[in-house]
Amino acid sequence: MTDFASITDQLALQAIELPSWAFGNSGTRFKVFGTPGTPRTVQEKLADAAQVHAFTGLAPTVALHIPWDKVDDYAALAAYARDLGVALGTINSNTFQDDAYKFGSLTHLDPAVRRKAIDHHLECIDIMDATGSRDLKIWLADGSNYPGQADLRGRQDRLAESLQVIYDRLGPDQRLVLEYKFFEPAFYHTDVCDWGTSYAQVAALGPKAMVCLDTGHHAPGTNIEFIVMQLLRLGKLGSFDFNSRFYADDDLIVGAADPFQLFRILYEVVRGGGYGPDSGVAFMLDQCHNVEDKVPGQIRSVLNVQEMTAKAMLVDTDALAAAQEAGDVLGANGVFMDAFYTDVRADLADWRESRGLPADPMAAFAATGYLGRIAAERVGGTQAGWGA
Repeated sequence: MTDFASITDQLALQAIELPSWAFGNSGTRFKVFGTPGTPRTVQEKLADAAQVHAFTGLAPTVALHIPWDKVDDYAALAAYARDLGVALGTINSNTFQDDAYKFGSLTHLDPAVRRKAIDHHLECIDIMDATGSRDLKIWLADGSNYPGQADLRGRQDRLAESLQVIYDRLGPDQRLVLEYKFFEPAFYHTDVCDWGTSYAQVAALGPKAMVCLDTGHHAPGTNIEFIVMQLLRLGKLGSFDFNSRFYADDDLIVGAADPFQLFRILYEVVRGGGYGPDSGVAFMLDQCHNVEDKVPGQIRSVLNVQEMTAKAMLVDTDALAAAQEAGDVLGANGVFMDAFYTDVRADLADWRESRGLPADPMAAFAATGYLGRIAAERVGGTQAGWGA
């Protein structure tokens, strides 16, 4: 098996973008729970995100969600983030909360509604220009609940037309990444329901359009690592939204439900050239911390990704290839499982200390008393959450 010391240079390249909304209040369709110290402004979200990076060295950028994170001066916001030790990252659009989008946004029958949705995305690209962000991430709630309710083909045609207008506005170094989700809030059909639909749409747009893979947006039993492999093979995997699911789109801490699945995904990322700053594949979390504290929840998440990445890099690829070529089924599986079962936690702790980071970021953060301080300081105002 590969030696841990031989992978540390690669591990040092890892960067995982945090979502600003993970630091706000969130919940299920039935209840959103508030937490003392929850940010009230995007600046306070950035301050919390900066704590994650300070203790892990893994989270140098923060994604914004528009309009939840709108400000008057984005250049000033970018400067504020830099002072905290982080940078602004992906800009996420929102066409799923306005009343006008009840029956769709970029796919709507009414040209005026489609224009409203397109203009929102053009505004997001203006924000990207101001912040220096590379990626515009689009997730659409568009779909229908009943057979016959909507013209499925017509909606795909309108989606393609709308996306083309948005794509044409991108700058030379900017990208459009199109997320998919197989259900919810639409239950009969969703306009971008799977990786194939997203791929078909972005492939028609051009080289600056990519697929975003959310690990929670699949039916039970889906082989997600196969999708990862295929999109890397096709050169169209633009980004990940990492989270975990038990039943549906649960948005839980990544690796919590199935660490082995996370390992398998990251193995395909590493072997397929999807790892590192030159790969073009962005790692981002997309999680909602409903009952746990948010900052340590994000710390736990990035550490889980780091741990499974290390294990994926430990796979003895030469031994694996030899076993595969020999038709040695159990031998090949054994090589794979040896890497997964290797406990890398002590090695990671020592390596962090050698880089000036705490061996145990969770414990080090807890010892600062940061959560108690923000609970005492952030009193009054409106806590950030869904829609704010």
